[in-house]
Amino acid sequence: MASKPVVLVTGAARRVGREIALDLAAHGYDVALHYHASAQEAALTADAIRAHGVRAEIFQADLAQEAHARSLVPQVLQAMGRLDAVVNNASGFEYDDLATFSYDVLQRQVAANTAPAVVLSQALHAHILERGDQLRPPAGGACVVNLLDQKLWNPNPDYFSYTLSKAALEAASTMLAMALAPHVRVCGVAPGVTLLSGSMSESEFEAAHRMTVLQRSSTPADVARSVRFLLDSPAITGTTLLVDGGQHLVGQARDVMFLARSTASST
Repeated sequence: MASKPVVLVTGAARRVGREIALDLAAHGYDVALHYHASAQEAALTADAIRAHGVRAEIFQADLAQEAHARSLVPQVLQAMGRLDAVVNNASGFEYDDLATFSYDVLQRQVAANTAPAVVLSQALHAHILERGDQLRPPAGGACVVNLLDQKLWNPNPDYFSYTLSKAALEAASTMLAMALAPHVRVCGVAPGVTLLSGSMSESEFEAAHRMTVLQRSSTPADVARSVRFLLDSPAITGTTLLVDGGQHLVGQARDVMFLARSTASST
């Protein structure tokens, strides 16, 4: 049976998920590394995790498929012997607006961004109840951290279905915090512009990153540090840290990518 606390990080092969997994490994967590399609990157990330002297195991799943989502925690438990925390980082990000909205797009976004977090939280809670604290829990106790988006506090109609799916996840986080207490805490982290994505150019990303009251948005290290803080904080549940350089304080009529594109093209 594993002695170190075990954290499952979804979408951990690359980008922000990789940074979260490496940060937690550096602070003593064994890591269950989930990926969907990035097998080679997952293997490299697992090697980097093991360099911290902790354990890393790799698990493949398409979390938009309910059967895959429901089988993930049992696989982690079989391989690692325990589970103490889940970081729901994996996310779909598909553009639509009101004119192009459809049931299909919304259903894809909810299946990727909302439903898996609920299923994995449910499974963690069932495991904690079953083991009855027979294992030494981590200092912060069992915890779920859901990756949200500052956009929920600074809304605009771009990425319409994505935003709805993240709003549903934010509401689910509150309900889960109530439903799973006192055994499992549930928190959120809402980053701002963190990494170049989609069709954004380097110059557009740099402009977008500065469009905050602090003139800098979040970095992967900022997000990872915030996730770890929540995992280590036994008195925090049912709330979200906005890690965005204050972007949520700035009214933006469109997604920051489009605002940055306009700024970059005018300079």
